[in-house]
Amino acid sequence: MSIMKEKSAQNKLYDHITGVILAGGSSKRYGQNKAFLKIGGVRLIDNVLQEMKSIFKEVILITNEKKKYEYLEVEIFEDLVKGFGPLGGIYTGLMSISNQAGFFVACDMPRINRQLVRYMVDIKGNHRAVVPAVAENIEPLHAIYSRSCLKPIRHLIDSKRYQVRLFYDSIPVRYVKEDEIRKFCCPSKAFLNINTPDEFDKIQSLIKA
Repeated sequence: MSIMKEKSAQNKLYDHITGVILAGGSSKRYGQNKAFLKIGGVRLIDNVLQEMKSIFKEVILITNEKKKYEYLEVEIFEDLVKGFGPLGGIYTGLMSISNQAGFFVACDMPRINRQLVRYMVDIKGNHRAVVPAVAENIEPLHAIYSRSCLKPIRHLIDSKRYQVRLFYDSIPVRYVKEDEIRKFCCPSKAFLNINTPDEFDKIQSLIKA
């Protein structure tokens, strides 16, 4: 591929898959809303939105604290089913997008690798879900889901089961393995997320380094 074509591919905005940011609200484990934590003076939510807008033509936000995010000037949807955490957010996102699939990411992931996300979009094909998997660690909040996942997700909600990965047994999933991820970034750093103040301090130090 020529340099011009490679650069054009890197700047391409996908219009057949929607970028969906999950920003549920205050974190019980962290003690405050993680979306507004700052790394290098930039809020996590602002960084994630900027990265998503560089990849997808349509980007939406799912949250239960709509007013706090209105300054972002992005379409916002509140959870259709309350109290189901990320599973409810994915359900709401799939019900709200204009496309047949969405790339879902958590708002507390400070290091989104654009090339990896683009690779996941490019290999989706007819797969109903594309999910990174490093050894036994699956990353359900850095994944592509099709609207055809709605039925098994709704089944989990009606059964009051909360784990996202529980519906994977009901659908064909394209797992993105460690050797594929390594082509773009270090797997141990690709899916960093923040759950506690100690983790936040460690991630800040890692990114600054």
